[in-house]
Amino acid sequence: MTPPLKATLISALVFPGGGHFYLKKPFLGALLTGISLVCIYLLLSTAMEAAQVISLKIQSGEIPLDVMRIREEIYKQTAASGSTTTEVATWLLVACWLVGIADSFRLGRQQEQARQKPDPSQPS
Repeated sequence: MTPPLKATLISALVFPGGGHFYLKKPFLGALLTGISLVCIYLLLSTAMEAAQVISLKIQSGEIPLDVMRIREEIYKQTAASGSTTTEVATWLLVACWLVGIADSFRLGRQQEQARQKPDPSQPS
């Protein structure tokens, strides 16, 4: 497997920035990984807050223990908490993932081409 393909697969299937670490570009890898982790934290904290509100409503008896009713409440909570922070975090996470994939492939190809170039200082 070629380095560009391996780096691309690591970035696509493992985590944004993983391919950059594989290609020995730790600053870019850490940047993409850090931004992605912050986005995931924001999304998970929003989801946990909504789950907490719903579980309290179920415990108090405000919502019956019915799957369809709970599902409706989940939709209401996600619509009500549709803040710009959640939307920005979602799109930023997607962008980091896509940039990580594309940039890992680009950097991998550059490194591969640099290795294949003949050294002009050596005589033929």
